[in-house]
Amino acid sequence: MDLEVKGVAISPRSQAQSFSGRKKPLQQGCTSRSWAMQNTCLPVVPRLDLGSLVDSDDEEKDIIPENLPAPTDKYKLKYQQYKTEMKEGYKQYSQRNAEKTKSNITHQQSPRNKVDDKCVQGEEAITDDLTTLDRKALLQQGYADSPYITQWITRKSDAEIVATEKKKQTVAEQVMVDHLSRAVISDPEQNLTTEKQESAHIFPVGNIAPLRFRKRTLHETKIRTHSTLTENMLSSKVQFDGRIISRNGRDACRELIGLFFTHDQSLTIYEYRQFGKNRTNVLPFIQKNIYSHQRGRRKGKQYQLGDFYIGANLTFLNSDHLRLPESIKENTLLILRITNVDQIALDSLKTDSVEHEDDINSQEASDRLVFRAIQDELKEQLHKRGVRILTGLGKYFQQLDKEGNGLLDKADFKKALKVFHLEVSEENFEPSWLILNDNGNGKVDYGEFKRAIIGEMNEYRKTFVRKAFMKLDFNKTGSVPITVIRKCYCAKKHPQVISGHFTEEQLKSSFLETLKDACSKSDEVSYGEFEDYYEGLSIGIVDDEDFVNILRTPWGI
Repeated sequence: MDLEVKGVAISPRSQAQSFSGRKKPLQQGCTSRSWAMQNTCLPVVPRLDLGSLVDSDDEEKDIIPENLPAPTDKYKLKYQQYKTEMKEGYKQYSQRNAEKTKSNITHQQSPRNKVDDKCVQGEEAITDDLTTLDRKALLQQGYADSPYITQWITRKSDAEIVATEKKKQTVAEQVMVDHLSRAVISDPEQNLTTEKQESAHIFPVGNIAPLRFRKRTLHETKIRTHSTLTENMLSSKVQFDGRIISRNGRDACRELIGLFFTHDQSLTIYEYRQFGKNRTNVLPFIQKNIYSHQRGRRKGKQYQLGDFYIGANLTFLNSDHLRLPESIKENTLLILRITNVDQIALDSLKTDSVEHEDDINSQEASDRLVFRAIQDELKEQLHKRGVRILTGLGKYFQQLDKEGNGLLDKADFKKALKVFHLEVSEENFEPSWLILNDNGNGKVDYGEFKRAIIGEMNEYRKTFVRKAFMKLDFNKTGSVPITVIRKCYCAKKHPQVISGHFTEEQLKSSFLETLKDACSKSDEVSYGEFEDYYEGLSIGIVDDEDFVNILRTPWGI
């Protein structure tokens, strides 16, 4: 049997001959084919043993050395933890999807939502009226369908909890330093006669004794400390976190931590500032004093323990606080929203002597029902169009606000609702207007009007919106350039990108297009516009964790 190698025939007897031409150098210009023809004795080609060939699986097994050391218990434990977390994560994800499907079915069939055939047909008509911007904005909801990375989220949340506790501890220590009663230590130079006599025997004339040789004693003095508070008095407190309700990004993103003291019904608020990674500072924002409500049903009534809960508003007169930033002083009232409360301390301090104001509570409950009715009326109209309508309303209100004070009259609000095709019955509009126009001047802040008739996302969702904006606005200017948003936005983990239906650049461009449409300036985004965008996106999302995932995945928070 003759073998054919590169077109050259080789006989079996040629295998026994020695290859003498291997050691001779090749002549210049000689091709490989001519060299092969001149040298008939070629290298010996080993016989191909087909029986020695094995499958690829067996070959891969043979590659692994037999003397490989076994993995240690540490790596076995890590692998087992990773395997368990992945299984648990996908299990929770599948359960959440199943529950979401059931909730959607019950949501459509429950009498609470009053969804009949006409409402369903109206919703289909609204879906048919969706614009290109609406469809591009709805692409952001796809992040809610991606499974959560349990290990990464747990590590992030643990770090955030540690940082939050550190902030609260820093503020509590600063409050103690500022308000505790401190004894006055005598001046070392007060008793000049005794000091001179003692120093004359030990030190030459003209020299001052070192501090360790000076006599320092407590003595009677006319100097008095401003505070007579003790640590026991200051320990009966409730700590809470707050934010300023403002469209100004610098003010809205201030980190405020307050304390309410039950011994005298006073409160104080501090601002926590961080410079870089290691430098921090805690400054008084609202001085410790006894304050009262400045608007609403409780106007003129002193703050009490029952006024502190998540979502409650605290109002202060800016004229009483001269050290506030100029951007806040532009308005008459400073409105703070409580975002978190030390619930354990609050429950322990509550007693039977807490306010008994059943009439006010019932009035506030009826006010909430009025707003709930108008919100339910607009909910179906805003479904899947919330981003375009809310961002458009924000821009339109700014155009109507010629004076720049944020106040508009009833005719302006009705005109805006008509422009954006939001139908509100007169029986729902009039009661809500009477509640909002509590001072009777005929004008209402358009931000407050929008929050009242359309509603707003809860504080848990809004916390993540502020985190995302604060990450983008690292210079704390209150606005973010579009170029920075393009760099920071990551669409790699979007299900449509993973499946190949969209590229990362296409999804990023669709997001920027819808966001630019919400901005008054083409090259930057303000905090108010950023919040309006996600406020509209939040309307169509039922589950809080789904909304948080929409923010967490592209922004890495």
